[in-house]
This record gives sequence, structure tokens and C-alpha cells, in this order.
Amino acid sequence: MSTSSDTIIYLSDQLTSLGNRIRTRKMFGEYALYCDERVVALICDDQVFVKITDPGKAFLGSNYQEGLPYPGAKPAMLIGGDIIENKEAFTELINLTAQALPIPKPKKPKTK
Repeated sequence: MSTSSDTIIYLSDQLTSLGNRIRTRKMFGEYALYCDERVVALICDDQVFVKITDPGKAFLGSNYQEGLPYPGAKPAMLIGGDIIENKEAFTELINLTAQALPIPKPKKPKTK
């Protein structure tokens, strides 16, 4: 089962205060959620899996479960609807996660 476009629209609406810092990208029927060009979460089967970071864990306390977005993936924080429905909390989690992740290395131009 893949993630519906309605889920992506809802999640994007919840994160509107982050403005153009947020984008999604469809990958293999599922989605990656980017903040400041860093992949902060995967949306798989209409569930949100946020990368595990120390600030994110401190912010959520015990209000998450670890889960795998897909077989063979690294564990991530499976975020429940109570956090996602709270715009301020969800936005803060995404922002903290993005700040804790390294800046992606620039891609090298393809040579012909």
C-alpha cells in the first residue's frame, strides 16, 4: 500500500509555518519529507517516520514508538496522530530534527 496524496497535502498544511523550508518528494510510491534540504522524515503507508535525533527524542519524551518505514530501513520515530494534529508540536519536531542533521553535501555535476 502506498501513501495517498491527501496525506501529503495534510502534512504539508500542518507545516505551513515553515514556509518554503519544507518540500516532499515522491519515491517508490512513498514520500520523503525535506526541511532545509535535509531528509527529516519518510511517509510510508500513510505513516510518518521521523529520523531519530537527540533533540527529537528529548522533545517527544516517550511519546513515540520506533518503527521501520520499510524492510531494511534504519529505525525511525513513528509519530502518532496526536503529535501530527498539533501543528506547533509537529512543526517543532521537524524543525529540531532538521537542525540536528548534517547539511547535505552538494551533488557533483554529471559528466558526459
